[in-house]
Amino acid sequence: MSARPTIRDVARAAGVSVGTVSNALNRPDVVSADTLGRIEQAIEDLGFVRNASASQLRTGSSPTVGVVVTEISNPFFVEASTAMERRIRDEKCLMMLASSHGNAATEARLLRHFQEQNVRGVLLTPSDDDLSAAETLVAAGIPVVLFDVHGTSEKVSSVAADDVSGADAAVGHLLDLGHRRIAFLDGPIEVHQARDRLAGARLAYERRGLSPEEAGLRVVHLPQFDAEAGAAGTARLLRSEDEPCTAIFCANDLMALGVYRVLRQHDISVPEQMSVVGYDDITLAAQLSVPLTTVRQPMVRIGFTAADLLFRHEERAAHLLFKPELIIRDSTAAPVAGRTPKDR
Repeated sequence: MSARPTIRDVARAAGVSVGTVSNALNRPDVVSADTLGRIEQAIEDLGFVRNASASQLRTGSSPTVGVVVTEISNPFFVEASTAMERRIRDEKCLMMLASSHGNAATEARLLRHFQEQNVRGVLLTPSDDDLSAAETLVAAGIPVVLFDVHGTSEKVSSVAADDVSGADAAVGHLLDLGHRRIAFLDGPIEVHQARDRLAGARLAYERRGLSPEEAGLRVVHLPQFDAEAGAAGTARLLRSEDEPCTAIFCANDLMALGVYRVLRQHDISVPEQMSVVGYDDITLAAQLSVPLTTVRQPMVRIGFTAADLLFRHEERAAHLLFKPELIIRDSTAAPVAGRTPKDR
């Protein structure tokens, strides 16, 4: 016997044909329980490991599902991808996770790599509006599902939460507390989530009969959705000669962590002198010294549903939109006269 057991060795040990072993590996539902048990026992006794590359050559596809997110370190994507992996595992596939870092060229390169590998499908958070690379995969027979982005493509399905509704609820909460001068720390305007959350922030003012700019909405676009960007945006607000804001709404919870750090450095208390609202409701949000008011995205549902949609083989693209939920904690309160932050 060769040093590495082959499928023929398994067939000989189990007393079946090579074709039956192949069926047991690839289509176990067509093999009787007794025969399948003998084959599995032979595989275990021999220490047989199937050759995935050879299997891919025979079947024409890989058992791998590619997942491209904008930033692997973001807790939102950690939770969503964990749910994806659970659904992908149900299909006896493996997940390959990669980060585009919000860079369109990197994203295109990753998608080309997945196409070359002839993966089973791709789950993608696009870095911008250009879906041409994703549509190329679909044309090649590789299904693609967007997640965390509400798409409209007739070729590429999508699963997301309603960011306009979520931001509307967040800013509406601050307005109802009495805040008017609200700073919105947003990400790059090229990103879907940044545009939709800005639209929701403006909508909250408009639904209350207020002009956003005249009433006091101040938008700060930042290059990233992370704590360092949140800290930089807060420092910029505190250096400004404009009338100080009384509340800060952040495009995600990571940015809010940076806001907390700078406010603490300037002895500005939350929520007495500054209310803060985040977005996503990552696990850490409830564990902060001042638990963070935030918008909860159904991260697990988004991830699992996106992966499930990938395996449905729908003839037409489907676009699913979940409603986020405002979670009110201790970081927001009514503005108090005389308690506006003065530190510059």
